[in-house]
Amino acid sequence: MENVKAKIADDMHNRKYNCCQSVACAFADELGVNMQTLFKAGEGFGFGMGGMQGICGALSGACIVAGFYSSDGDLEDPKTKKHTTALALEMSKRFQEKTGALICRDLKGADTGVVLCTCPNCIKAGVEVVQEVLGL
Repeated sequence: MENVKAKIADDMHNRKYNCCQSVACAFADELGVNMQTLFKAGEGFGFGMGGMQGICGALSGACIVAGFYSSDGDLEDPKTKKHTTALALEMSKRFQEKTGALICRDLKGADTGVVLCTCPNCIKAGVEVVQEVLGL
């Protein structure tokens, strides 16, 4: 059976959303967050932050979703950081199991010539870990 959210995220990526934006924006309705807000929040996380040097954008998008899902948003006395961090850690573990790495450079085989996971498959994995860990 096709994963509808993964298809939505893939369609966004085909419309020039980066990997982070594709994953995060696919969950706008479930989060009750304006898609433009998620789009803006994810813009700097595409292409592995800094030209494939950092965490895969698809995983970053999943972590953005976790923040909007879990954070209490209490600016004076935040109480949800530990829980949200635990969600992000679990998503990271699952993402690495699905893709073989966390860093964009490694996933794309920039140094080895061996692609571990394509962007569309990373986006699919990002969507799946949101669904598995957050139940969205």
